[in-house]
Amino acid sequence: MSKIVRSSKYRHVFGTAAKPEDCYNNIKLSKNAWDTNYVAVNPVFLAACWQTGGGGAVGIIPLKNTGKLGELPTISGHKGPVLDVAFNPFNDYILATASEDCTVKIWQIPEEGLTQDMTECAQLLSGHTRKAGTVTFHPSANNILATSALDYKVKVWDIEVGAEKFNIDGHAGIIQSVEWNNDGSLLTTFCKDKKLRVIDPRASAVVQEVEAHQGVKGGRACWLTDKDKVFSVGFSKTSERRLCLWDPRNLKEALKDEGIDQAAGIIMPFYDASSSVLFLAGKGDGSIRYYEIVDDNKLIYFLSQYSSNNPQQGMAAMPKRGVNVNINEIMRLYKAMATVIEPISFCVPRKSDSFQEDLFPDAPSNEPAISAAEWVGGANATPKLRSLAPGFVEKPSTTTVNFVKQEAPTELTPEQLKEEYEKLKKRVAYLEAELAKKDAIIKDLQNK
Repeated sequence: MSKIVRSSKYRHVFGTAAKPEDCYNNIKLSKNAWDTNYVAVNPVFLAACWQTGGGGAVGIIPLKNTGKLGELPTISGHKGPVLDVAFNPFNDYILATASEDCTVKIWQIPEEGLTQDMTECAQLLSGHTRKAGTVTFHPSANNILATSALDYKVKVWDIEVGAEKFNIDGHAGIIQSVEWNNDGSLLTTFCKDKKLRVIDPRASAVVQEVEAHQGVKGGRACWLTDKDKVFSVGFSKTSERRLCLWDPRNLKEALKDEGIDQAAGIIMPFYDASSSVLFLAGKGDGSIRYYEIVDDNKLIYFLSQYSSNNPQQGMAAMPKRGVNVNINEIMRLYKAMATVIEPISFCVPRKSDSFQEDLFPDAPSNEPAISAAEWVGGANATPKLRSLAPGFVEKPSTTTVNFVKQEAPTELTPEQLKEEYEKLKKRVAYLEAELAKKDAIIKDLQNK
């Protein structure tokens, strides 16, 4: 009896690495051991956490500048290593960075790119008390950013005015990933305490949580935005890499739980909602597996695997509006290695040269659906969509934002610090004396 092959237009998707001249060479990728993707990309720029002697830096590479890079100007305004970077989805010239110096900074990149090192940020987000580890922009509301840090808190900011809007407690370990759902009404986080959480940010509350993976290495989670499901990757007790699929309304039991392999690196997930194809890139290995998410009893089908002898240290996904529809490219990943960033195109083979409407439905545009104030006030909206057909002219991305900049607290001189210390010491002595008096009065009353 012949085996029935499942019909799928993505069954033959194949990955192709860019030629050496189309890669980005002479990269100085950060050697920091923090679990991060290290790189971010949009249709104009590529950003990479940069290895530097002191402080923290980010390399900004115009996407068209392929080949061997010369001496590259960097963003270098942090006092500690940069741990995560993210571009604003509605403004290709706005970048958020999270650093070991406990701050998150917003940078406004010139339209022509950097011509010299940039040290002055456009906005300072100061509120975390320990290393800031992740930055994630809202998918539909303008200038809303979620951050997390080693203080085990998730904060939501309006970056235009530099104001913290919401603060979410409830984590008991390092927060390894923070992701928004499709309309930005919920967040999901994955934490080193092995728990997957669903959060209502405007209520500053964890609404669902579950021990998703039992391994101690941690993992990641992301929303399957078109399916309204949550996907997680992590480790079992025996260090097997596993994937799980969850219903965010009820996390008691996984909808799907299956093993992947025995490799040691954490997996970085990237989901394409237009095709419902999920890409899993393992840190420290050269494999990228991809799966199709479907609405049947099996839920997830393995499609194929891209393999390379060169292991990836980080990865970034091009927004859908930046893919090349002329070659039926449904995803382009940027593989970060120590000195090279290599684009990898995932394409669907088709004989026709015409635009394939079934492969490229309308995708999120660079226009926000609602303002920051509307979202903070309780409004929700799915991302605005745009056509990917050749000839469609996208609205130009705004290059400048009028930030109401929050200044960093003034650092005290050694003399001022000594003066403050003496004042506090006197205050403590006074309070201790007052407490002793109250204790004596209470003791006298008890003896009467």
